[in-house]
Amino acid sequence: MTEERSGWPALWAMVIGFFMILVDTTIVTVGMPAIMAGLDADVSGAIWVTSAYLLAYAVPLLVSGRLGDRFGPRRVYLIGLSLFTLASLACGLAPSIEVLIFARVVQGLGASLLTPQTMAVITRTFPPDRRGPAMGLWGSVAGVAVLTGPLLGGVLIDTLGWEWIFFVNLPVGVIAFAAAWRFVPRLETHSHRFDWIGVLLSGVGMFCLVFGIEEGQSYDWGVIAGPVSVWSLIITGLVVMAAFVLWQRRVAEPLVPLSIFADRNFTAAGIAICAMGFIVTSQGFPLMLYAQSGRGLTPTQSALLMIPIAVISAVLAPIVGSVINRRNPRNFAVAGFGLLALGLAGYALLIRSDISVWWLLVPSAMVGLASAGIWGPLSVSATRNLPPRMAGAGSGVYNTMRQIGAVLGSAAMAAYLSSRITANLGPGAEGAARETGGVVPAGIVAPFSAAMAQSMWLPAVVALVGLAAAAMLVWRAPADTRAAEPARAEDEGIQAEAITGDA
Repeated sequence: MTEERSGWPALWAMVIGFFMILVDTTIVTVGMPAIMAGLDADVSGAIWVTSAYLLAYAVPLLVSGRLGDRFGPRRVYLIGLSLFTLASLACGLAPSIEVLIFARVVQGLGASLLTPQTMAVITRTFPPDRRGPAMGLWGSVAGVAVLTGPLLGGVLIDTLGWEWIFFVNLPVGVIAFAAAWRFVPRLETHSHRFDWIGVLLSGVGMFCLVFGIEEGQSYDWGVIAGPVSVWSLIITGLVVMAAFVLWQRRVAEPLVPLSIFADRNFTAAGIAICAMGFIVTSQGFPLMLYAQSGRGLTPTQSALLMIPIAVISAVLAPIVGSVINRRNPRNFAVAGFGLLALGLAGYALLIRSDISVWWLLVPSAMVGLASAGIWGPLSVSATRNLPPRMAGAGSGVYNTMRQIGAVLGSAAMAAYLSSRITANLGPGAEGAARETGGVVPAGIVAPFSAAMAQSMWLPAVVALVGLAAAAMLVWRAPADTRAAEPARAEDEGIQAEAITGDA
């Protein structure tokens, strides 16, 4: 089929940039101690290097997905990729922590523009019953990228210095831009009125929520400045987002068509991907802290513990994608979340001061197997019933839910880990460990390891939430094609009109 053949080069071109920005969400964590030393920054400044990026990434996602519908996913993708690549250069050249934070904001904005366009192009260039392999590739990229960031970061920092965790984006960004310019087609745009009130409400609401959740631990869940507290900010965010939902029900051309939530698969997949975002950002922190501070491993050595996750997920995710058009995606997702919960529980049981770190490769392999069964099947389920005119909006909402899960995971793990360290080592131990960033004294390795192990139960429980959401997915066998024909005809008709060739 001509349209599908046109879709594959575009997909391969876009996943290069998608991989780059996903790696960047985790690679900086490994470089924090080196960045603090190189720029003479304190802990508060270092925290903002990550927080500023997450805020700038998460807040505009609802809008950026709609921008792809309005101006074309190819154009918005190239703009986002350019912003991200140039900001990476500024990050590597930053002479101070303040400049680095500003550059990270621009990076986050670029990533926010780029991310929804990848799923939108898949939705619009592959018919619903043939998206499995495409979403399998997208899922493998997502699963591998967020888990290989620590390894790549460790190698670059140990060999070239912290600046290269940003400089490495430059050649990748140039290649990704050239590939997208050549292979991503110009797709039909939908000239609707832009919901500026919705943009304002969603931006303010998302900022208050994300900032409150992400920075709550930094302010001990108390006062931020003057009368503004963390909880007042979170409550304000909830109220504004409620107003946003009410507005979307009234406006003629909403920023987020609420009708997409009438699709059971989209809603269930969104909840499940939110849980997955939570798990990805939360499970790596205690594991890396245990390996480096508890067992004295280097960043590269500790990141090697996650190799089975990346390798197994990369190998199996495309295979899963090739069969989920003929098999029920729900079965893969349910099995994936079940295995993920077992793997995370395995970490909780094996993280001890008197065990060989090689044993941790076993739960790592289980998490890799689980990831292969989660990313692609969820993406296929979420987008299968979306009409092309809602591809950008649906992709924006889906990725927003993933990113909100990531923010929740980061904040929740910071709070829970702090409480476990205090419970096992006593008051003040968490602050001392964070300030030094070094290997803990031999006398407290056992209770320190116990705190890390107990923290792994948090993402394990959240995996059960993902399992419950995945179990709600429904599937229609390929033999039952009558109901699928209108959606397929619409998809293929738009593809034939919209794909106008390369620039």
